[in-house]
This record gives sequence, structure tokens and C-alpha cells, in this order.
Amino acid sequence: MKNYTITVNGNVYDVTVEEGAGTGAAPAAAAPVVKAPAAPVKKAASAGAGSIKIEAGAAGKVLRVDANVGQSVKKGDTVITLESMKMEIPMVAPADGTVASVDVAAGDAVEAGRVLATLN
Repeated sequence: MKNYTITVNGNVYDVTVEEGAGTGAAPAAAAPVVKAPAAPVKKAASAGAGSIKIEAGAAGKVLRVDANVGQSVKKGDTVITLESMKMEIPMVAPADGTVASVDVAAGDAVEAGRVLATLN
């Protein structure tokens, strides 16, 4: 097992690579198995986490960040836009507030349920 640090689109990931358990193949022919954390080790700069979370409704890629830290938003305003299965999915503010943190950047891959941003 070997550990590597990989940077993708400005996000730093700690990755562990181990030899796969082959099905009788010689060890040299075994394909490596890569395990990576769902979230980057280094997060985008933020002004602090707020009490209202905006989470990814589906796995996908962050297409764009529509609101900035400190910006006032109304309930229903798009804060982050995800792309999933070739569709654009707006992640909207669940309530009126001020963006306290943006925890992703355009191009980031995210899993369903991941916190994308927070509001106060």
C-alpha cells in the first residue's frame, strides 16, 4: 500500500493505492485499487460555517458557484449549480440569509449529501 498526495483543479487529495486481490493472476498483473476520500483535504476559503446547510441533492460536478461569501440571498435563490447526468441542477437557498461559506469550487466532483455551502 502506498500513499500519494494528488492535486486536481486546485483541490488536494490524499490517495491510498494498494494492489488488488487478484483472481489467481500473478501479483505483477494485478490491477491497483485506488481509494480516495470523497472530500478534498484542502477546502476553499470561507468566512466560517453558517447554521443553514445547502447539500448536494445528487452526485455530480459543480458547474458554477452562483453566490459569494457575504452575499445576501432569498429563499429559492440559486447558490450552487451542479451538473448531473447532463442536466443542470440548481442548489437553492432554503431560507433567506447571508452566504457564510462556500465549500466547493467549479469543477469539483461531489457526492449526494455533501455540504456545498452554508448560510447564516
